[in-house]
Amino acid sequence: MTFAFDISATDGRARTGVLKTPRGDIRTPAFMPVGTAATVKALTVDQVKQTGADILLGNTYHLMLRPGPERMERLGGLHNFMRWDKPILTDSGGFQVMSLSGISKLTEEAVTFSSHIDGSKHVLTPERSIEIQADRLGSDIVMQLDECVAWPAEEPRARSGMELSARWARRSKDAFGTRDAQALFGIQQGSTFETLRRESSDRLREIGFDGYAIGGLAVGEGHQAMCEVLDYAPQMLPADRPRYLMGVGKPVDLVEAVYRGVDMFDCVLPTRAGRHGQAWTWNGPINLKNARFAEDQDPLDPQVPCPASVDYSKAYLHHLIRADEILGKVLLSWHNIAFFQALTAAMGAAIAEGRLEAFRRDFHARHVTNGAG
Repeated sequence: MTFAFDISATDGRARTGVLKTPRGDIRTPAFMPVGTAATVKALTVDQVKQTGADILLGNTYHLMLRPGPERMERLGGLHNFMRWDKPILTDSGGFQVMSLSGISKLTEEAVTFSSHIDGSKHVLTPERSIEIQADRLGSDIVMQLDECVAWPAEEPRARSGMELSARWARRSKDAFGTRDAQALFGIQQGSTFETLRRESSDRLREIGFDGYAIGGLAVGEGHQAMCEVLDYAPQMLPADRPRYLMGVGKPVDLVEAVYRGVDMFDCVLPTRAGRHGQAWTWNGPINLKNARFAEDQDPLDPQVPCPASVDYSKAYLHHLIRADEILGKVLLSWHNIAFFQALTAAMGAAIAEGRLEAFRRDFHARHVTNGAG
């Protein structure tokens, strides 16, 4: 395997450890802030680093449309372009193609689609996705191209998507080849069908990947249904490789997924919520638009080690959000990313000390009872 993955402790199905890459160690459980267009929205890379993030996620679909993969390569790759010297994982572009673009045709060979920006036509094959990620953007962790089937899906539709994804996994692996400084992850599919998830996992294991993702969740099925899939899906994947739950999620989703054996996550939620006035704290989520914060001089959350969390009053943040000031969006986005990093670090410590079940109970008591955790 390209990157060593050292699991230092387990607690039930949960694990904590380190994924070692040439650009730095990734401590797990790991939350990857999403840098959609070569930026984590509203934040500088120094602010993101200050939160404790070890790795970012880049979006292949957005970057291939603008500024374009060949231009990115001429500019020195994604790391140099955005001034981020730690690891980057790039998605394959498949999810955004299915959800954002005007798809004109999906075939065995490729997906042909129209840009949501200017309507221009593009063709994405597994081979082209690997080329863009590994050779043009220069990402450290590359994802296979897959088909993310919309939810809800009947078993025949979920099966066809899973089988196409498995065939594209083989093509992605062949295109990626063997590399010393980059890793390739395969993606388990199968919607909410256990038999399909099992078959997908078996086919991925036969091909062999540096890590394995759980795809096709957080697409509308709801928290309970997601947890039911996670009761079995992570255990179908190799125990000695990292497991990545794509596009997840709310803090309570992270807690439940780590409890079930997941190691890595990404989601746009911390910055998206921050831009709209919502902040997560250790006592649950709050909406800074609410009038009750107009004269609240307490900091956002003194337990989160971030200037945005401790140096500004809720009254000031309330004012910034109500006045639609850019600084309010910056500070809440910064705090939320820092909270997600603090959450994963706290879960890692709880696993190492054999107290994750108690952590989980306490988290639910403080978060779920106070709002949508």
